[in-house]
Amino acid sequence: MAVPPVQPTRAVATGPTGLVRTLRVSLMLDVVLGLLVAVALPLAILAIPNTISVVAALLPPDVSQIEMIRAHGMALPAMVLTVPLAAMALRRVRAAPILVAGLALLAFADAAGGYAASTTVVGVLRVLHGIGAGLLVSATLVAVWERSRLLRAVWAGVLAASLLTAQALALWPLDEVDSWKVTLQPYPILTGVALVLAALYLVLWRRSGEGVVIGSGRTASSRGRLLTEALPAVGIAALAVGSTFDWSPGLVVLAASLSILALLGLASVGAVDGVAGRAPAYTMLAVGVVILPTAAQVTYIELGGLGGPGLSGLWPAFTIAGVAGLLAAVLANRLGDGAMPVVTAGGLVVVVAGLCAVRLLLPASGGLMLILPFVLLAVGASVALTGALRPAGGGAALFALSLFFPAVLGGFLLGSGIQVARLKEATTPQALVDGFVGALHLWALVGGGLVVAVIALGAALVRLSSAATADTTAASVAAGAAREGSPSWSEAGPEREWRPEPGPRPGPRPGPEKTTAPPVVVPPPAPSPEDDPGNGPVHP
Repeated sequence: MAVPPVQPTRAVATGPTGLVRTLRVSLMLDVVLGLLVAVALPLAILAIPNTISVVAALLPPDVSQIEMIRAHGMALPAMVLTVPLAAMALRRVRAAPILVAGLALLAFADAAGGYAASTTVVGVLRVLHGIGAGLLVSATLVAVWERSRLLRAVWAGVLAASLLTAQALALWPLDEVDSWKVTLQPYPILTGVALVLAALYLVLWRRSGEGVVIGSGRTASSRGRLLTEALPAVGIAALAVGSTFDWSPGLVVLAASLSILALLGLASVGAVDGVAGRAPAYTMLAVGVVILPTAAQVTYIELGGLGGPGLSGLWPAFTIAGVAGLLAAVLANRLGDGAMPVVTAGGLVVVVAGLCAVRLLLPASGGLMLILPFVLLAVGASVALTGALRPAGGGAALFALSLFFPAVLGGFLLGSGIQVARLKEATTPQALVDGFVGALHLWALVGGGLVVAVIALGAALVRLSSAATADTTAASVAAGAAREGSPSWSEAGPEREWRPEPGPRPGPRPGPEKTTAPPVVVPPPAPSPEDDPGNGPVHP
């Protein structure tokens, strides 16, 4: 009998040269992805600020400024609604195509911004901006999850720096412009660079053949998770749009406070992976509520017209803070997994210190006084995000991200309600400046209290969970001892769900005599072809 020759595997056939080539492609993929995150993530966050009021004097006479401001503010609600859907899609498909699609949509909206001539077109383009940005942020998170842990730290550091500088970056191109349409396409060259990097990343990704899909196919639990993540997003997006129709400041503050409390409740009861999933959910929520709204208010107060150093005087502080945040995230990533809970809590404490510095040191006439508050905010946010995302699973990270943009929107609503309430009675320029400063100081106090509450809530839930686990373990040991030598389920392995088949049991019927028989071990049910391969049997 002739035996066919054994075909060599790909690894054997390629040899050392093929291995070197594979490692080289993998290294290039990491480098390109890191550069793409550094360029594309700020572009996505840059879609959030609503800067049309700065160039309102350049609008055509027949265009309502209020309607244009409302249309220009549609990007953030669109991001809020997009991220849960993108997170669900990324549990089934690879990240690279969605990343490229989101960036292409963002670039299309930028290019079409030069042809906008009405509030309707502006609203549509801003919605496209929000959808593209939501896809981009979600896909970059999953893309770095497919690679090394270092890239997760880079993602966290870049996100923190982007939140800190987004308002200033959105205002920078508007200095001495002659067209309001610049607000729709602030950085076209940077968008082109990001597209080139995305194309290169897609080519390298296809050559490497690597990548993972977080989660599994369509199941009843996944549909329930989508509903859990999407409903709060729909509610807070509707709240944001409704608040533009002459709501009183008190009503806006009340609605924003209730929405943030609802997000905290969802983070507590709906987190993926239980206790391990609450840390990224709480951290994303706290960072989203305070960082960008605080930085936006500080940026406006420090403009030259209000006595501050202006944008040119702010950039040294922004640069130092961004670099410090990125380095802090990379250094925190070098610690062991056991230190991550302490790292997360410590990062949030540093954020509270940054908010205290904002209240005590700002406003400042010189840009150097801004270094300490900005560095504390950037370092604290990046370290907290790194510590929370490091031990989390991919599903928990996506769930936390689905709470992030609703938290940003809730923070903006709460901050704007406080600000409008302070400015409502201002009748002189000095009273207007005092109102802005008072609103910033009050917001720093509220934001700091919220972060402290998140830290305390997270610690309390961890303590309760540890106590419940200890009680369950003790009860299991006691029950095992009471069975007089019979092995307990906790010792034999995880209990399998089993349902008896209808009808009579096979085998001989027991006779009238009383006999002693060994315990019957019921075999687990055989997997059905309709079962989900990733999550086990799918129950209705």
